[in-house]
Amino acid sequence: MLRKSSNLLMSVFLIFMLILSVAGLSGCSTPATGGESGGENASEAESTTRVITDDLGRSHTIPKDIDKIYSTSPVATILTYTLAPEKLAGWNYELRPADVKYILPELRNLPNLGGWQSKSTGNIEEILKAEPDVIVSMGDNPSETDISLADEIQGQLGIPVIMVKLPLIGMDKAYDFMGDLLGVQERAAELASYFRHTIEDIQAKAAEIPENKKIKVYYAEGAEGLQTEPNGSMHIQTLELVGGLNVAGDVEAGGKGGQSPVSFEQVLAWDPDVILCWNESSGGAYQEITTDSRWAELKAVRNKQVYEIPSSPYNWFDRPPSVNRIIGFKWVGNLLYPDVYQYDMINEAREFYKKFYHYDLTEEEARELLVHSLSK
Repeated sequence: MLRKSSNLLMSVFLIFMLILSVAGLSGCSTPATGGESGGENASEAESTTRVITDDLGRSHTIPKDIDKIYSTSPVATILTYTLAPEKLAGWNYELRPADVKYILPELRNLPNLGGWQSKSTGNIEEILKAEPDVIVSMGDNPSETDISLADEIQGQLGIPVIMVKLPLIGMDKAYDFMGDLLGVQERAAELASYFRHTIEDIQAKAAEIPENKKIKVYYAEGAEGLQTEPNGSMHIQTLELVGGLNVAGDVEAGGKGGQSPVSFEQVLAWDPDVILCWNESSGGAYQEITTDSRWAELKAVRNKQVYEIPSSPYNWFDRPPSVNRIIGFKWVGNLLYPDVYQYDMINEAREFYKKFYHYDLTEEEARELLVHSLSK
C-alpha cells in the first residue's frame, strides 16, 4: 500500500514537472513571436525599396519613392526638368540670364552641383548635401569608359548611379524608363507620345526628299564660325534626320565632341546653300557671317540663308544632345524644306514650351526666339 502511494506521488510529481516544462517552453516562445515581429519589420523595410536594372544591365536597389534626383550631365537634367521638375536636386551649370525667365521660379535658385562631362566639375560635398535618392547618367551610346565612371561615382557617393540610353531615335523609351523610375508614368507617357508622333512625321517627310534635291548646309560653330561637325557626330544628327546634307562630310573631328577647325577657304569651296550658326554662351558667328564682306562671297550669305539656332532655355539643334532637340527637328525641317515640313513654327514653339518646359510662351516671345531663325 505504501509502495502504491509512493508510485502515485511519483506519477503526480512527474506530471507536475511535465506541466512546468510545457509552460517553460511556452514562455520561451515569446522571443520567437518577437522574431516574427522583426520579420514583419524587415518586410516593411523591404517594401520601401525595389530592385531595377538600368539600360546597361546594371542592377540597383533604390527607394520605391524617389524624392530627389541628380544627373551627371545636362542631358539627363533637361529630360528630368521636362518630366518631373520638382524632383531635381540641382543643376550642372549656371543658368544664363537669358534663360532664367523660361525656368520655373521655384527652381531658379537650385544649386549648381557640377557634373561629369567634358570636364569633371561634380562637387561631391554639395551633391551629398543635396541628398539625391539616385543619380542618373544619360547618353546616346554609353561606352565602357562611361560605365567605369558611373561605377566610380557610385563608389564615391554611395548612391546608385543609373545609366539610361538616350539615342536620337528612341527618346520615348528613355521617357518611359524615367517615368517608371520617378513614379510619373502618366506624364512620361504624354511626352513619349509627343516624341513618337513627331519622329514618325519627320521620318515620313524626310523620305519624300530626293537625294539630288537635298540642301547643302554648313554648321558654323565657334565665335568665328570656323569650326564644324563631321558626319556621324551626335551634334549633326538633327540635320541628318530631316534630310539636310552636311557639307563638312567626313572632315576630321577635332575631338570627341567634334568642333573640327576648318579654314575659310574650305568653307568657300563647299559654298553651302544654308549656314546654321550656333548661339552658345561663348558667342556665335551670326553677326560676323551676315555682315563681314569676305563671307558675302558665299551663296548662302548672298541669298540671305544664314540662320541662328534658337537656344533659350536650351539649344534647339544639338547642345546638349537631349530632348531639347525635339523642337529642333521641326524647326530645321521647316527651314530647309518648308514645302515638305509645313509647320507653323510660332505655334509649334508655343506648344512645345508649354508641354515640355512648363512655360506659356507668348507669340511675341516665340518670334523673339526665332528672330534670326525663320525661313526667308
